[in-house]
Amino acid sequence: MDRQEVNEWVDRYERAWRSPGTALLDGLFAAAITYVKSPWASPIIGIASLRRFWDAARDGPDEGFRMTSEIVAVDGDTAVVRVHVDYDDGQRWRDLWLLTLDERGCCEHFEEWPFAPGQDDGHRNDYY
Repeated sequence: MDRQEVNEWVDRYERAWRSPGTALLDGLFAAAITYVKSPWASPIIGIASLRRFWDAARDGPDEGFRMTSEIVAVDGDTAVVRVHVDYDDGQRWRDLWLLTLDERGCCEHFEEWPFAPGQDDGHRNDYY
């Protein structure tokens, strides 16, 4: 895998998120995908489970947002991508994505480390 392949995969992810239904998940994720939506979450296993999560997690294909990304690293079949998503409703997310692609360019493992303003993520100084 190289940076161009990772960029293309991220573009397809955004296109799938903006599209109605879940048909574009085929070819984006492997049938046996392991999808971890945060470092503390239990994994979502399999494309059928991911389809249910995908539909529940978004408001729909007309959800307004801007997304930018930057590849941090590519090593063999694994990549790290920094993603910024700003929703029209004011939500702001800064994510790190860890993804592993198979030889067909389908994601076999996806792990997300999402952060939003006001989230208790250990950054506060009131611990000492």
